[in-house]
Amino acid sequence: MKNIKYILVAFACCLFTGCMDEDWDTPDTTDAFGNKNIVETNVVTIKSLKDKYTSVINASSNSYQEITDDIQIKGRVVGNDIQGNIYNEIALDDGTSSILICISQGGLFAYLPVGQEIIVDLKGLYIGGYGKQAEIGTPYTNARGSSYVSRMSRIVWNQHFRLLGTADPSLVSPEIFDASKVKDATYLIENSGKLMTLKNVQFKNGDGITTYAPEELKDAANCVSREITGFSSSNLVVRTSTYADFAAKPLPTGKCNITGIFTRYNNIWQILIREESDVEEL
Repeated sequence: MKNIKYILVAFACCLFTGCMDEDWDTPDTTDAFGNKNIVETNVVTIKSLKDKYTSVINASSNSYQEITDDIQIKGRVVGNDIQGNIYNEIALDDGTSSILICISQGGLFAYLPVGQEIIVDLKGLYIGGYGKQAEIGTPYTNARGSSYVSRMSRIVWNQHFRLLGTADPSLVSPEIFDASKVKDATYLIENSGKLMTLKNVQFKNGDGITTYAPEELKDAANCVSREITGFSSSNLVVRTSTYADFAAKPLPTGKCNITGIFTRYNNIWQILIREESDVEEL
């Protein structure tokens, strides 16, 4: 009798295993990211968006304003958190300009790779400037009582964007940074946030030992700014997070081309390298 019971139990286990195997198919993630109900309508250029809110973005304090118009922007991702240097942000460019979108979520590169086109429904989101860098997100107030536009929750973000097709990185290429205009206020306003390349330059501390972002030199934002020979640190720096995958790598010793998202903090260009390969040694 015991043998019969064991046989029946074994047979039942096989049946349940078989059922589980049938249900354990690869999940359909087609609609896992974004809002498929967003329909392309009332699309404005990023440049016109920034022009409309220029007084908010360029305010002396970190100002922001809710977008109440039923408008959208459409563009391609040109920068993300692929190696941890760009934190909780993507850079979006539509050919007219670029803007940062702040999202409280890690691993954005997995579904928002460089070259991915998206449409963003702006109504209900906020636009503002952090150090006059144009950003889209939601308001945040820090412990000191300072408020500014910052990271929206991933739930809010998921309601406000839609993926368009598949990523095509071949459609993304950096502009050449005009070093002669490093102090030009208009050039700064028009190009901050873009993917650009600073050509044929050298890190001031590139001795083969000094690293991008050692822990002991980090500032309050857990970042280290490195100078470029021939440029004042009050005009342009390369800014690296201590959490970046390449933070402990030594700076190049010779001439190089530096590609990254050229953000601003007030009147200082801050180059955010997306990944280590953005620095091309010559």
